[in-house]
Amino acid sequence: METAQLMNFLNFLFRWGHVLFGITWIGMLYYFNFVQGAYFKEATPEGLADGKAKLAPRALWWFRWGAMFTFLTGVVLLVGVIQQSVLNDLIVVGGVLGTLMFLNVWLVIWPNQKIALGIVKGGDTAAAGAKALLASRTNVLFSGPMAYMMLASPHLGYNSSHILSAEGGGIGLYIALALIAVLEVNALAGKQGPLTTVRGVITCSVILTAVLAGLLQMM
Repeated sequence: METAQLMNFLNFLFRWGHVLFGITWIGMLYYFNFVQGAYFKEATPEGLADGKAKLAPRALWWFRWGAMFTFLTGVVLLVGVIQQSVLNDLIVVGGVLGTLMFLNVWLVIWPNQKIALGIVKGGDTAAAGAKALLASRTNVLFSGPMAYMMLASPHLGYNSSHILSAEGGGIGLYIALALIAVLEVNALAGKQGPLTTVRGVITCSVILTAVLAGLLQMM
């Protein structure tokens, strides 16, 4: 196999792995927010205790390691994009969203879930649960536009209006990044607001996708 063919094959393997790990990660994210959370609210005390002791820790294992390997394979793919000088604003926004989601998993959700589930003794379980929930809801919020940007990048991003120059991107890119930063600050120290309900967070994710896509397309 020639060097170019080998590199193309390795690139494909990383893309394949990125998709598989991403399915695992985001699938578990949706499970926690759309299924498990509702069940925990309705479960009997015995069912709730059993779920927290046996089910949630197993699900969190797949959740956090899915996030880890999605992030690592994504970094490898991003390096390849940069080396080929085809970096575009869509992949930048998608990468920023994915990175923040990954950091939320490992630095906010998992540490607080360990307290909320009693894996780590001590601490305010209610406060820890609330922090984990807000970060998790924010990850659901980010998941829609993140997926859009990742899928749009190779299909819509390789034209003169999206490829980044040496001077950087257009004003729309910087507004999009600023908006994402505000939402992430809220994830760390804000309130759930419309993210409280499943319908609310899904609606907000669709709206955020449209807003970010519009900023990159129009500005």
